[in-house]
Amino acid sequence: MIVCLPDGLSAQALVTAQLDRRLAGSGMSPRFWATPDLRWWQRGQLLGLQTGRPAYCAGGPVRLLDLAGMRHAAGVGAGIRYEVWRRVVHGTRPAIPWPTYLARHLVSPFRYPRERAEEDFHQQPRVNAMRMHNAVSYGAHRLPLEDLEVFQAGSVAYQHYCAANAVCGDALLTPDGRKLAPTSDALCHRVTYLEQATRYLDTVQPHQRLLAVAL
Repeated sequence: MIVCLPDGLSAQALVTAQLDRRLAGSGMSPRFWATPDLRWWQRGQLLGLQTGRPAYCAGGPVRLLDLAGMRHAAGVGAGIRYEVWRRVVHGTRPAIPWPTYLARHLVSPFRYPRERAEEDFHQQPRVNAMRMHNAVSYGAHRLPLEDLEVFQAGSVAYQHYCAANAVCGDALLTPDGRKLAPTSDALCHRVTYLEQATRYLDTVQPHQRLLAVAL
């Protein structure tokens, strides 16, 4: 989750113990890139700053975060990943995404148990092609099965999706306590969330502090 911190929240409230109490056991997650031209006196304004290029951090003022760089890098990586996916699934028919099977199971859990839903999803040739690739691949070379639906939307759509997701995460909490999040795992609901979160983040002031937390 991406948390937009209230202006009045003190630095003391952001230490781990205080944060855990405020966000129900959540912990800071290094997700953002610090801006490449960060000065030494600005380092104290960033949370959980790590070394490296790019330097990851859990958050800080928007003016010190390289959100544009994150989006660009995620989009480039997605383009490469899409080409790998295209070769892996070549010759297979479009597959029904997992959220469709899950929704059917949730409507009738006894008549259509989860085990049956998982079996039906995994039996599809395109899904098997992705699983076989993942069986012999590691790390960033793996193809996320949860991205199947957006893979099938095309290369440009997948790049835009990954670029937006790099900054917006899975949910966003505004300073007034309003939570933006997808209503389900379906791609249409995920896209709606990314539209809302991207628009919101594009309007925040440079001094607004963002914090990434793992729930």
